[in-house]
Amino acid sequence: MTFKKTVLASLSVAALTAGLSQAPLAAAADVQSGTYKVEPAHTQVLFNVDHFGFTNYHGVFSGASGSLTLNADDASKSKVDITIPTTTVQTTSDKLTEELKGSDWFNTKAHPNARFVSTKVTSSDSDNAKVEGNLTLNGVTKPVTLNVHFHGAGENPLNKAYTAGFDAITTIKRSDFGIKQFVPAVSDEVKLTIEGAFEKAK
Repeated sequence: MTFKKTVLASLSVAALTAGLSQAPLAAAADVQSGTYKVEPAHTQVLFNVDHFGFTNYHGVFSGASGSLTLNADDASKSKVDITIPTTTVQTTSDKLTEELKGSDWFNTKAHPNARFVSTKVTSSDSDNAKVEGNLTLNGVTKPVTLNVHFHGAGENPLNKAYTAGFDAITTIKRSDFGIKQFVPAVSDEVKLTIEGAFEKAK
């Protein structure tokens, strides 16, 4: 792309977004109850391992799908069911990205998806909750607890969809799911950070 085209593209984006305004986001107590679906373009699952003691190494999954049943009055009645295609794994190394799809790691040919299905939701306050559930990865299902924080909710100014966002973190042992390559040089413990965007069904 030439410099002129780059400038024109930037100006076009600026013109499109200049008129956008966003209403104040809802507090957790005011978020709308109902059935939501994953908004995949802005939902990410990041993983972090210790790499030979030198660095914390990160990767990401995208393309999630699934649903959220949100009960703002009684969090215990909320539930979530998320599927993540392991084939979308990505790192800053093309070679490593391809290796991670192989049988020593995520074995994406045999198990192309990971899935989390909640079994219990317990709120600690209006913004935070523990979501217990079952994670299936590499064909193995284990219980996992997510520490979830409400990020914000309101109308998306671009597509006008009512959207709710949450951050979640947990730590798993990859060996529990049969992924043991290079343990312990590459840490068995994997920190997962989930940035989830959900659009309310109309």
